Amino acid sequence: MLQHASMGKMRLELALKRVLDVVGSAVLLAFLAPLMAMILVLVKRTSPGPAIFCQTRAGLLGKPFTIYKFRTMVVGAGTMGAGLYMVQDDPRITRVGRLLRTYSLDELPELWNVLKGDMSLVGPRPTLLYQVEMYDATQRLRLSVRPGITGLAQVEGRNELRWSERIKLDLKYIDGWSLVSDIRILLRTVGVVVTRAGVRQDQSREEIEDLGR
Repeated sequence: MLQHASMGKMRLELALKRVLDVVGSAVLLAFLAPLMAMILVLVKRTSPGPAIFCQTRAGLLGKPFTIYKFRTMVVGAGTMGAGLYMVQDDPRITRVGRLLRTYSLDELPELWNVLKGDMSLVGPRPTLLYQVEMYDATQRLRLSVRPGITGLAQVEGRNELRWSERIKLDLKYIDGWSLVSDIRILLRTVGVVVTRAGVRQDQSREEIEDLGR
């Protein structure tokens, strides 16, 4: 009986989490529409190519989906320089793109992913498919929930953490998840964005491919 009640409570909280995602993303998209329109124009006018960057990421249960961001690098950056990795003062990052990355404004289009159901406001950050292929059985548990715009790893260190450290925090989040924990992370995210805590514009191969170490 107690187990049944606990499962019922969990299903209710998960349903409320989705309600929070839908309402929250819809309200934010409406409120931030003028800012997003201005960013779209700035990206288009200062760098040749589309304003929106689309990329395939791993979603719930590893299912691929298309993530949307404001483009912060030159078109074709993935085939130039460090490829999928970044270096300090990476020349492929545009002037406007550097500003967007500093304040996480490039991630605002992901609110559309949340509204669609590809992502959640809070959850593990969605990674590239080739990174998922390197996961061990335990690390694959981070795919058991929808990826998020922000998460425990983002408020506990963000890009200053190695990928293996981020995954451990993601698993800790999943293991102790509750609607209250999501709200706490959302509130902490505001402070992290404002103070630019953990922001880095470089990410080496070693930091990304340390999953098993």
